[in-house]
Amino acid sequence: MAKKPNENTPKLTLRQAVLADVPQLADLTARVYSDEWGHSREMLRSQQTHFPEGQFVVEYEGKVVGYCATFRIDEATALAPHTWMQITGGGMASRHKPDGDWLYGMEVVVHPDYRGMRIGQRLYHARKRLCTDLKLRGIVFGGRIPGLAKYITRYGSADAYVQAVLDGQRRDPTLSFQLSNGFEMIGLLRAYVPSDHESLGFAVHLVWRNPRLLNQPDVPSIPSTQHLPDSVRVASVQYLQRRIASFEEFATQVEYFTDIAADYNADFVTFPELITLQLLSIENTELSPVESIRKLSHYTPQVKELFSRLAVHYNINIIAGTHPTEQANGDIHNVCYICLRDGSIHEREKLHPTPSERNVWNISGGESAATVLTDCGPIGVMICYDSEFPEVARHLVDQGALILFVPFCTDVREGYLRVRYCAQARAIENQCYVVMSGNVGNLPGVNNFDIQYGQSCILTPSDFGFARDGVAADSTPNIETVLFADLRLEGLARARNAGAVTNLKDRRFDLYETRWRTLPGAT
Repeated sequence: MAKKPNENTPKLTLRQAVLADVPQLADLTARVYSDEWGHSREMLRSQQTHFPEGQFVVEYEGKVVGYCATFRIDEATALAPHTWMQITGGGMASRHKPDGDWLYGMEVVVHPDYRGMRIGQRLYHARKRLCTDLKLRGIVFGGRIPGLAKYITRYGSADAYVQAVLDGQRRDPTLSFQLSNGFEMIGLLRAYVPSDHESLGFAVHLVWRNPRLLNQPDVPSIPSTQHLPDSVRVASVQYLQRRIASFEEFATQVEYFTDIAADYNADFVTFPELITLQLLSIENTELSPVESIRKLSHYTPQVKELFSRLAVHYNINIIAGTHPTEQANGDIHNVCYICLRDGSIHEREKLHPTPSERNVWNISGGESAATVLTDCGPIGVMICYDSEFPEVARHLVDQGALILFVPFCTDVREGYLRVRYCAQARAIENQCYVVMSGNVGNLPGVNNFDIQYGQSCILTPSDFGFARDGVAADSTPNIETVLFADLRLEGLARARNAGAVTNLKDRRFDLYETRWRTLPGAT
């Protein structure tokens, strides 16, 4: 009898996680841990960005039912006392070290409805295969002990409970499973996850040593699977605002600068914040500030189509400044459209509207800050005032951003310098590149957009190996021009690991942490 066409199709597969899995993974972790403590989409994307080959999923009949997250870490950090938030960088896997000699197991999650199918065992085996393939010393993590709260009165302490499990006198649903899979205890971690009430915050410090390494010698670094270019060329357009008669005239000006940047083989070209306010000069009717912004939002489809077409046609990634855009609920957000040369369009919203934007234009702030994955690595966008809040840049860099783009719009020098000084600080704090692009010129007749002061620049960390004064390129203030700079990504890795100072590595995770909330509707 002939077999049915689908009989040879596996029902259960274990594979490397991909970005398309993120929504299901967010739902899965929320189901297991609650909506509050589940992994956000930004955390899940960040884990894949830092170490894509270390993230696994189990899929059953097309549904993701298991997830495993890992990253590489150095031995001194891995074997020292720590908490989950400290060692994972708040769940972002931002402490991943490409040359780390241990694999850290930060997460294993199995859907409650699919337990009993040995999904956890499959994920543990996948970790072991990865560890041996990379010739790492072993696997280390903090294991839950969910039976502790129930039996703490009987045993009197966490140490006594764990010893009873080790001696075979008591079975713990998690620790007993881990011991049966070849892991050994090297200590007890206190306050590992304070919200884990079943374990009373404790975790067992467990290791599995790679049996294929007899002496476990030092391991050379593994090349990145992202195949990032050695150098990325960025262009920043210092754009002159002037009156125009039509959208076509605006499009012609924007295309001119895109063409210039592409002719110089730039990978990115950046335009200023609120560049599209120029379109209000087309209108002859007098409108209130709020009415004018809503009128401007009507151009949204044309703006997106224009920049996306230019990105594909000129083979360049475009940070298209910002454009006030009306949301489904009627709010106006200040939105940056990132149009990649593969034809995709990404939206990033300004999180912190200035008092003027709120009071005059009634603009509301966005609710999430996620990186955008490009062919030159992950990037982040901070829109003008956002750069004055260090948490935004740190959040983006924790997700793997190497370059931060800052479209800005300032009317006077004092306002510009606030953005400039803060952007330079963000480059130093996070050991990353920052690209600023601003407006110049005047636009009479457009409410709250009369004059502009701008001096665009491309900023670097302040250390050996980078530009003098931490400035790769700078413009003359208040003239229309284009800046270019070649940014070496390898230089960032070198500075972060062995610079005169190592800001990212030296953060005191034992003293402070920042946790971003996922608000309803945020992505």
